[in-house]
Amino acid sequence: MLVVLRMLVATLLLVTAAAAEPVLPELIDQFELAEIAPNADRMGAVGADGLAPVYKGDEQTGWIFITSDFVPTTGYSGKPIHIAEGISNEGVITGAALVKHSEPIVLVGIPEQDIKDVIAHYTGLDLRTLDQTRDASDLEIVSGATVTIMVIDDSIIRAGLRAARAAGIKGFAVAEGPTRTIDRDAGEISDWEPLAGIGAIRRLTLDVATINNDFAAFVDPRTEKHIEAGPDGDAYVDVWAALVSQPSIGRSLLGEDMYANLQGMMSEGDEAIAIFSAGRWSFKGSGYVRGGIFDRFQLIQGEISYRFRDRNNRRLVQVAADGAPAFTEMDLFVIPASAGFDPAAPFRLQFLVQRPVGPIEKLFLTYDLGYELPDVYTVAVPQAEPLVAIADDTEATARDALWLRIWEAKRLQVAALGAALLALTGMFFFQMQATRNARAFAIFRNVYLMFTLVFVGWYANAQLSVVNVMAVASAVFSDFNWDTFLMDPLIFILWFAVAASLIFWARGAYCGWLCPFGAFQELSNKLARLARLPQVKLPWGLHERLWALKYVIFMGLFGTSLYSFELGERFAEIEPFKTAIILKFARPLPYVLIAVAAILPGLFIERFYCRYVCPLGGGLAIPARIHMFRWLKRYRDCGNPCQRCATDCPVEAIHPTGEINPNECISCLNCQVLYQDHERCPVVILRDKRRAKDAMSAAALNRVSGHPNTLRTSIKGEGNE
Repeated sequence: MLVVLRMLVATLLLVTAAAAEPVLPELIDQFELAEIAPNADRMGAVGADGLAPVYKGDEQTGWIFITSDFVPTTGYSGKPIHIAEGISNEGVITGAALVKHSEPIVLVGIPEQDIKDVIAHYTGLDLRTLDQTRDASDLEIVSGATVTIMVIDDSIIRAGLRAARAAGIKGFAVAEGPTRTIDRDAGEISDWEPLAGIGAIRRLTLDVATINNDFAAFVDPRTEKHIEAGPDGDAYVDVWAALVSQPSIGRSLLGEDMYANLQGMMSEGDEAIAIFSAGRWSFKGSGYVRGGIFDRFQLIQGEISYRFRDRNNRRLVQVAADGAPAFTEMDLFVIPASAGFDPAAPFRLQFLVQRPVGPIEKLFLTYDLGYELPDVYTVAVPQAEPLVAIADDTEATARDALWLRIWEAKRLQVAALGAALLALTGMFFFQMQATRNARAFAIFRNVYLMFTLVFVGWYANAQLSVVNVMAVASAVFSDFNWDTFLMDPLIFILWFAVAASLIFWARGAYCGWLCPFGAFQELSNKLARLARLPQVKLPWGLHERLWALKYVIFMGLFGTSLYSFELGERFAEIEPFKTAIILKFARPLPYVLIAVAAILPGLFIERFYCRYVCPLGGGLAIPARIHMFRWLKRYRDCGNPCQRCATDCPVEAIHPTGEINPNECISCLNCQVLYQDHERCPVVILRDKRRAKDAMSAAALNRVSGHPNTLRTSIKGEGNE
């Protein structure tokens, strides 16, 4: 699947090579120097590369720049996310601030201040070693992750590394002399202590007191409620790591048999590490069981980050080296050649420690275990030619790697959604067969609506919004790359499914089956009916005129977004999707009240919000006018005189004259169930009666024709009389 997606993106991306002027001069007034470079009191001239030196008196203390001058920062809106960043002369981030953006961040319920708080956590990060403890912002594991944060996280690190290289900061210049490569023949079989003594095995240990103190540094009183109990000196995190693809290290720790098995797991160019744990904290966690990914640690080397998956993992039963401590967890992890990992270069394992502070909120800390293969296992190799600066095409590679990593992490969700879409497509293409049994179809629909609400909505947060429509429109007029949309796999798939379904079934396929909030409305109305809440039926004239309301709302939001995307985004809060589906009502009271106001009428008027208010439904209905097929079957008597389907239509999308309004139809197929119902459809009932009468006449005729003598006698008798 990923190969196909890579080919798809390759055909969609437009490569531009025109040099752009730095944007830093335009945005200087948008941030405070003290926020980015607190140890400086003035800024020098901006260079052609986008770097500006900063000074304290006459001493240069570092540099400042805008991330979008060094790496692509195009966000979900199709426009760059500009972040001001400062680095010291030692390559430490001195500050970072969100300067300008056009992101629909409120779509997923993340206030702008929360974005700024995440960015502020990068202050103090040493770009040379990246070994500082900091609040994690790895969006594959932070609850409520968004494309916006993902782009920010990726761009701050990569832009910082590029800026440090451009500034010529020591430790970042591209090497031109000899480098080192792994020596597969070096070393010998050793016990645990000698290996640890030379650094072939590296350790990270943190006691209970350290963990509690680090979480206390958040100054959040909720952390005290979940403090780690026990003696302060107990080991909470105690992990060891070793590069076991180096033969002598691997044979020492694994033994000959297990090392041979490891070789069978690996392909050409692959490497492998072993991780051992003896503390309370588990480096494996449970995420890999659910999604095939280990969510508590990752390997980082330079600009490369790699997160391990279950297919690259094997458990270890024992350590072959004498003198090894007792461990509670021991695992092997293969690093594929495609990751670009260099075993002879320093790398680090970044471990995530989390603490819950609310029903859906957690705080995160990251700790690094640095590793460098001892010189005894490497050999110097002179370079034939000097290394050059990073090629321009690595930007596309980095962006591809980012969204490919996200797709890989969510492959089970993608597979589940794909299977559901395939089932829905089959049902639509064979709708007469699917709706033949009313009870079976009702069960199928209720189960599908539950899947849409629970999995697509509450679990995967794949609720489409009118903000998505506005973002696409905005992208048409901006420098937009398709790979930005690809960073949210389920949203990407749903939009493609919606685009295809508009041609075949108008807007009903999404609104009636794939919209989590629509499913929420319909299921809640079913519960209301079971509770015997009265149902209200508006007069047809009022009902028909209220249809126009959602189109007015959509056009208002769309026009506002063309003037100001941020303003349109704020007005889009009329949608309750974010509150009711994505954040599950965990929002401030005003937003909860808006959501409740949208839900309550639906208890008395089925899908009230869908019928009259939803701007997304209005936005989808406009292009849906081009749909090419008319799949819903009707009788000539429908509407004249029969009104059964119109009366039973859940959203009253059938006119009194009998025709179905495709703009309002949600493709629930209730009318197709009725179309074949032998107990409720008057046309079918009348047809059945005619057939029964014809059958009785034919049977009577057969009985008569089957006794010819009786017939002649009767005739003869009549003649005699």
